[in-house]
Amino acid sequence: MLRHWLKICTRKHSYSLIPSSGEGQVLVIHGADYGRHDKTTCSDGRAASQLQVVQLCQMSADSLFICIHSCNGKNSCTISATSSVFGNPCFGTYKYLEVDYTCQFQSATCEGSQANLQCGWVLVIHGADYGRHDKTTCSAGRPASQLQVVQCSSPTSNDVVAKSCNGKNSCTVSASNSVFGDPCFGTYKYLEVVYTCQSRVQSSLRDHPH
Repeated sequence: MLRHWLKICTRKHSYSLIPSSGEGQVLVIHGADYGRHDKTTCSDGRAASQLQVVQLCQMSADSLFICIHSCNGKNSCTISATSSVFGNPCFGTYKYLEVDYTCQFQSATCEGSQANLQCGWVLVIHGADYGRHDKTTCSAGRPASQLQVVQCSSPTSNDVVAKSCNGKNSCTVSASNSVFGDPCFGTYKYLEVVYTCQSRVQSSLRDHPH
């Protein structure tokens, strides 16, 4: 999985875009921190006194929550690297925002249809869920009674899709009760899959780390 590390210097009223790395992909935030950890990052034009505090200058928990809330599951997002957004962990120090993220594909297949996953390299499944978690996905033409239950998930989803697709260039999985069981009788369900495309070398290193 290709991970991206982005550093955004604090600028008043300046917003920085975190782009997705390809069409059809969504952002997944793995880490974020607003503060300062060294004296060189975002140091151009700054007085030495603004670069001294490199310990205990972080807002890790709040930073991660804010970035996840702003960006997860989106094709792109905009974040302001300012103390008004993240708080001020070290007054008088010039800070920056670090974000660790990946871009992953996400698909949703309505019940009764086939999920067709294709990749130029090999598929790596990061998550799968057969059920329902909102009232809008796969709702066209369905009566309201089939969309009410939104806490519905098949516990076998991830294992079934991973076994069918991991390491392949393409795979087909049926979004059906016969494959995943029926986690919520009477509710119209769908299969969501989050995955990336990796080279065979990356996939091998992931499965057999040194």
